[in-house]
Amino acid sequence: MRKSADMNACRGRFAPSPTGPLHFGSLVAAVASWCEARARGGQWLLRIEDLDPPRCAPGAAEDILATLERLGLDWDGTPMRQSTRGAAYAAALERLADHVFPCACSRREIADSALNPQGEQVYPGTCRGGLPPGRGVRSSRLRVDECEIEFTDAVQGRIRQSLARDVGDFVLRRADGVFAYQLAVVVDDAEQGISHVVRGADLLASTPRQIYLQRLLGLPTPHYAHVPVALNAAGEKLSKQTLAEAIDPSHPAPALAAALAFLGQSPPPELARARARDLRDWALAHWSLERVPRVRAR
Repeated sequence: MRKSADMNACRGRFAPSPTGPLHFGSLVAAVASWCEARARGGQWLLRIEDLDPPRCAPGAAEDILATLERLGLDWDGTPMRQSTRGAAYAAALERLADHVFPCACSRREIADSALNPQGEQVYPGTCRGGLPPGRGVRSSRLRVDECEIEFTDAVQGRIRQSLARDVGDFVLRRADGVFAYQLAVVVDDAEQGISHVVRGADLLASTPRQIYLQRLLGLPTPHYAHVPVALNAAGEKLSKQTLAEAIDPSHPAPALAAALAFLGQSPPPELARARARDLRDWALAHWSLERVPRVRAR
């Protein structure tokens, strides 16, 4: 499962969920990760995060790839698909067996537990000592030790989180048998040899969980950079659920220019009327992660 990664040789990735066509919020993450990898002379890989089939829209993955091509955001190798990776996730879960326990709790049953600053439920440890009498297994949870995870994010600065206090024991395999994002992303980043993860700041709070899993599995920890998340007029994250408008693949340059401006790169206005590839080349020549706003949402 593990591939050694030379941390001086940059390898980035973009990992969209195929729930619909590419929209501006996802484009921001794609542009930032592509520019950072290419500016470092590295590779840029794609991963289709189709881990949860009911949420995936037919043809969405192909539509996203076609739009990235029109934008000039070229990638290396064949895109990985999480839907083909079940055996790798199962093997990782088996390696974690000494740290995993069966849980009978439903979301409703822990709905009254404390909330962390991101509004997530903190697991109260109900099944840590064993399943309650007469209850069946619903999920597999990772037992979290009393420890603080610290790392330096290239955009957001120093991050510190107490997993036991702020998260609690977290799910690795859900009640429906689907492997959790936290486990899948750690296994896949290691398999693809990812050295630099550039993604939206909505995933910042989950990064300590991933670092904790990396340590337990003996996997390398990439460099992280979390860029601002694009919001709609109502202050909601742009997504399929909030009816985010799809990028027009027939006229992609304005969206690319807007994404670069959102990321603090200030492309010349006339380039918004140029070819997308010309704008992409300008972005590569002028890219600076230091100019990305140190905020979590805009």
